[in-house]
Amino acid sequence: MCGIAGIVALSAAAAPPSREALLRMAGSLAHRGPDERGLYRDKRAGLAHARLSIVDLSSGQQPLADTSGTTWIVFNGEIFNYVELREKLVALGHRFRTRSDTEVVIHAYRAWGEAAFERMNGQWAVAIWDSLAGRLVLSRDRFGICPLHFCEHAGRLYFASEVKAIFAAEAAVPRAFDPAGIDQTFTLWTVVPPQGVFQGVSELKPGHVRIYENGTVRERAFWKPCYPDASGSHHEFAGSLDDAVDKVRSALQSATSLRIEQADVPVGCYLSGGLDSSLVAMLGRGIAGNRFQTFSLRFDDAEYDETRYQRLVAGATGSEHHEVVVSRSDIADIFPEVIYHTERPILRTAPAPLLLLSRLVRKHGIKVVLTGEGADEMFAGYDLFREGKVRRFWGRQPESTRRARLLERLYPYLTRSPVHQQAMARQFFGRDIQAYDGPGFAHDTRWRTTSAVKRLFSTDMRAETEQRNTVSELLARLPAEFSGWAPLAQDQYLEVQTLMSGYLLSSQGDRMLMANSIEGRFPFLDDDVVELANSLPAEYKLRVLDEKHVLKRVAKPVLPPEVVARKKQPYRAPNALCFIADDAPAYVREALSETAVREANVFDPKSVARLLGKCQARTVDGDLSNSDNMALVGVLSTQLLHQQFIATRPGTTRKIELSVDVDHEHREEVLA
Repeated sequence: MCGIAGIVALSAAAAPPSREALLRMAGSLAHRGPDERGLYRDKRAGLAHARLSIVDLSSGQQPLADTSGTTWIVFNGEIFNYVELREKLVALGHRFRTRSDTEVVIHAYRAWGEAAFERMNGQWAVAIWDSLAGRLVLSRDRFGICPLHFCEHAGRLYFASEVKAIFAAEAAVPRAFDPAGIDQTFTLWTVVPPQGVFQGVSELKPGHVRIYENGTVRERAFWKPCYPDASGSHHEFAGSLDDAVDKVRSALQSATSLRIEQADVPVGCYLSGGLDSSLVAMLGRGIAGNRFQTFSLRFDDAEYDETRYQRLVAGATGSEHHEVVVSRSDIADIFPEVIYHTERPILRTAPAPLLLLSRLVRKHGIKVVLTGEGADEMFAGYDLFREGKVRRFWGRQPESTRRARLLERLYPYLTRSPVHQQAMARQFFGRDIQAYDGPGFAHDTRWRTTSAVKRLFSTDMRAETEQRNTVSELLARLPAEFSGWAPLAQDQYLEVQTLMSGYLLSSQGDRMLMANSIEGRFPFLDDDVVELANSLPAEYKLRVLDEKHVLKRVAKPVLPPEVVARKKQPYRAPNALCFIADDAPAYVREALSETAVREANVFDPKSVARLLGKCQARTVDGDLSNSDNMALVGVLSTQLLHQQFIATRPGTTRKIELSVDVDHEHREEVLA
């Protein structure tokens, strides 16, 4: 993974991008690419790149040109089938100067145009500048693993892997919160592209290509997910459950192999102790050979700790295993850095330990790690999917008390599980139960709970958002075929479009990895794995209430039985309690002070003070509600975001050494 950025003049009146602005953009992305940096500039466009060298270490520096020298590319990511694509391009007469996948991307675009992205199996954010045609092409992978933001201002387009690079480019670029983005975040846990958190800064939709040419802009999807219809008559896997087990095992082995072999550096693996990462670790160890390193998080708080299972799997794989133990104070200390990298409010502290974990990976000399991300979304692993199934079953006979008792099977890992008190559980989960066949039904309990945090909004923020209905807007954009899918497929689609892309792959994924210059690779999000998983009948994935059933069968012969049989325990971390102890860092009091809250004007100062007092009163017993946990973390992260990106301008004074320096604006070219 790397960092990319650029500026393009969209109108004749706009001045060419300055070299200094491009240097600032590249410098602000130094954490994404510490190995090399480069610039390209002409009379209309400028490209900047910060490289993390993983494939073709000796060449492939960027920005990189095609053989004509007129089309330039900056690329972030990996194309795992680039060897096959290169062979096809060579057969078409293309000639290559490097062994990099970046050069394959630019030749693929020259050969197949926008259709090139449909052929790629990988994770990427890319910008291609055709200087003769005056055309800029932006593209992002199918699930948004790699970030790409853009902003149009004063006749120019600014784009970058991270928002901080756009703000670093020019002081004149406005910096303010977008109420629509804040409202989405405090409803869905995240923004949904193209919506961003900051006014005027959008995010390219996953699986899309966006083209600027001759004063026009067009955008289209080059990929969209496909599920069988509810009858199972179209696009459904035709084999038996045993056939599915064989196919899934083969697809995962191939996906893991690609992600290890397509790297010129050692590849390690995150190991949580759950089914998904354990299976990836076991497959990875078989492919990588003897020296395979695994990395795990441990917690001081027993409620979150999974050490027993992590060590079981590490022992079974024979990996060189490393651990980092995380306390509440560790989370509090690192939280401002976490928000600097997430660039958006978050409602959980879970990204913070992952930042410490990626630091551990870097310490041991590893640049690439495999993770189990995507398995729960593709193979129906979350309690949300089980909850949706139970509530739909109950909704068909809402008067049934026996059906309602199935709620007791949900959320066994939560200390404050919503199902521990039956009367409250039935009231909570039974709300709007008659709408069981409506879109978003399985998610509505989460969205309602999250939306409760908006009670803290300031008067101005309420005025900006009270006429919005984020959920209705989301559901209005569903694809036409959505209503024909089975209920589980509908639930999976919404989970992928919201929480997975915007939060898990971004705030918990790319941003925490790249903060320490680590690339994450995700076998469960391989094209072939995804296509296969989406085609499976619902009962192969969620068999009655047994989540990831087919995946458990894949894992059974190779993993310790304790790991396969254990109940699903999602990755979590301590939340509000990290920030309310007597020895909490001073920044917490400052960020939540009446003056700071009033200045940011997202939340009401008196409401925030009451929330903080309520949480502090529960310091001894730690009995904080889910809503109060979300509220305090959400408010604090938003306040920190305001301090770091709005009250002050992100930038860099770092001196940059360039490996590529091409300046056609001054008609000179220097390759260092």
